[in-house]
Amino acid sequence: MPVEPLSQKEIEDRLAELPGWSLEGDRIARSYRLGSHFAATAMVVHIAQVQEELDHHSDLTLGYHTVSLTVNTHSAGGAVTELDFRLARRIEDLAPGHGAH
Repeated sequence: MPVEPLSQKEIEDRLAELPGWSLEGDRIARSYRLGSHFAATAMVVHIAQVQEELDHHSDLTLGYHTVSLTVNTHSAGGAVTELDFRLARRIEDLAPGHGAH
């Protein structure tokens, strides 16, 4: 089933429910700070597992104590879709378990 791009209003409404996430160009984005490089690495692996489950992948960057993501839907021409917010919600759910803020 093809996914449809969300309107600017729909994006803004969904972002209001995800503190820390923002719209950066044609993507939603978030950075997390963690207590150590090892904790950040573990979070990246956990995010990768979720992405495989959803068959939806972000651009994911591992820093020394940080994890940063940008997400859009390539199959919708690089637009922001409900798939992006489904992934963001899942990441928000797992982040506290890694001590991310």
